[in-house]
Amino acid sequence: MALPAFAQSVAPQGAQLVVQESAFWAAEVEKGQMDPAPMRVPQTPLVVDLEAKGRDFGKQGGTLRTMVTRTKDVRQMVVYGYARLVGYDYDYALRPDILRDIEVVDERIFTLHLRPGHRWSDGAPFTSADFEYWWNHVAQNEELSPNGPPEVMRAGGEVATMTFPDAQTVVIEFPQPNPIFLQSLAGASPPFIYRPAHYLKQFHVDFNTVEEMEEMIDRKRVRGWAPLHNKLDNMYKFDNHELPTLQPWKPASVGGQSRALFVRNPYFHRVDARGVQLPYIDVVEMGIVGSGLVAAKSNAGESDLQARGLDFRDVSILKKGEADGAPYRTFLWANGAASQIAIYPNLNFADPVWREVIRDARFRRALSMGIDRRMINRALYFGLGKEGGMTALAKSPFFDADNLSRWALYDLSTANAMLDEMGLTTRDKSGIRLLPDGRPMEFVIETAGERQEVENALAIITDTWRDLGIKLIMRPLDRDILRNRVFSGVTMASVWYGWDNGIPQSYTPPGYLAPTDQVFFAWPKWGQYYQTRGAAGEPVDMEPAKRLMELNKHWAEVEDPAARSRVWNEMLEIHSQQQYGIGILSEAPQPVVVSDRLRNVPEFGKWAWEPGAHFGIHRVDEFFFADPELAQVIE
Repeated sequence: MALPAFAQSVAPQGAQLVVQESAFWAAEVEKGQMDPAPMRVPQTPLVVDLEAKGRDFGKQGGTLRTMVTRTKDVRQMVVYGYARLVGYDYDYALRPDILRDIEVVDERIFTLHLRPGHRWSDGAPFTSADFEYWWNHVAQNEELSPNGPPEVMRAGGEVATMTFPDAQTVVIEFPQPNPIFLQSLAGASPPFIYRPAHYLKQFHVDFNTVEEMEEMIDRKRVRGWAPLHNKLDNMYKFDNHELPTLQPWKPASVGGQSRALFVRNPYFHRVDARGVQLPYIDVVEMGIVGSGLVAAKSNAGESDLQARGLDFRDVSILKKGEADGAPYRTFLWANGAASQIAIYPNLNFADPVWREVIRDARFRRALSMGIDRRMINRALYFGLGKEGGMTALAKSPFFDADNLSRWALYDLSTANAMLDEMGLTTRDKSGIRLLPDGRPMEFVIETAGERQEVENALAIITDTWRDLGIKLIMRPLDRDILRNRVFSGVTMASVWYGWDNGIPQSYTPPGYLAPTDQVFFAWPKWGQYYQTRGAAGEPVDMEPAKRLMELNKHWAEVEDPAARSRVWNEMLEIHSQQQYGIGILSEAPQPVVVSDRLRNVPEFGKWAWEPGAHFGIHRVDEFFFADPELAQVIE
């Protein structure tokens, strides 16, 4: 089986495709410092059929301004750029991208065909040697990868093999079918199973003498070669401007500044049918601002493309700015997350008394039934959200109205009866229930402190939970601190979005519904145990969660779509019954600010991390300015 191509891989009707020179790099080409454009693209570039997509041919040039709220979020350029070995198209079908082609046999043997002549952003050839370097010298090096090859290279716990027949071919063979392999490669934060060998060899002990390595370690002032290599080779963080990339834009500034600059990759592999190399936009300027300033700066016209850092509550001010003549449009995209706001009681909480309470499904159900979702919907989303628990969205074939409403209707009487049934009948003078050890039931929910809508929703829930005899205490934290506390088991409960992929299909891997990852905040220790193959965390010790693991394994063992659909339906019902993640509402629109001058941005898009990589699936490299000559000039 071979995947269909994104678009034509040759010029239409057999015509010779002439790649045009970019004005941005013209001076370097004229000085002989860079190859001319026809030599900078692969022999078989990915030719994008814009007309078939209903888009316009664009002009090269201009600077696109966008914002993030943390320095580390420069990695969003890898998300938005969305250059992947294989990636999703607009209809969520997997197609080759960086790869010229890929052949799949029995979901077990994957033959990757590279594009002849493809080069890294510094002009060095991109070949199977870059896969070989990663596989033999990174993934299987005990100092760089103490736990061995990553999960993407395993099936059923067994490690795959990787061979390299020639410069443009890589063969990956798993001991058993691995139906999630391609989806993993297409992820928003994908596993990079290749590295720029020509650059990284200078930092690797296998390619240097002991004396050279000691001198380098001393010069770089690091503890050893492995920490340095791991720091410099992270292709997702995008924080090493010297690390070659295959993304549409490459870093052009050193970190620690209030803005990060990215310039067009002169060797990018995509071109349009006229021979214009993508991306159309020359420079991306990513401003790093406080989280509370994104909406105000967008309203002032200081961003050309913005969704990150904007919430539904910002729509009114953005629309007002638009009506007052600000140079942008405000689109409302569909939100692909399974829930806008979800509460995650931590089943692995370190406090043994609280842990026993939290692990009782009646407690989690009571919490859910003590939430007035209609009030939250009307107060925060003008009634535009869909009220209910966390489950598949209506556009998924697995949507079930019973799963949406189960334990999600506001019913204080039933919720109180459930808590009484648990034996939590004693209350203090203020009406707060007491734990079995006599402590008041002060339920602490930690947040990332980034979304005002979360704090507003929790304020409403505080009032209704008090009628259950539960005192809600909200604790805003920095996002990284929150994650670390959850992972270590010291967080009682937390708030985050629901599942990234709220529209699963039968071919969608259901691993995120099982305890396979610590980032599902209801079971961080179980996720750690799975991810580290028992080296950390705790084994799953609750029957419904064990069943989720069995079902996830069964999905990977069967290929019949009907059988995989049955797996999905059962897993979703378990979540609905168990309320591992207490969803509040879903499908509230995501505001997207788009400059009046920016073209090819869909008015009705989908904002989803997985699958889709937020802007990535919409191909930002195809966006262009109608008047690039007026775009901001970077000094």
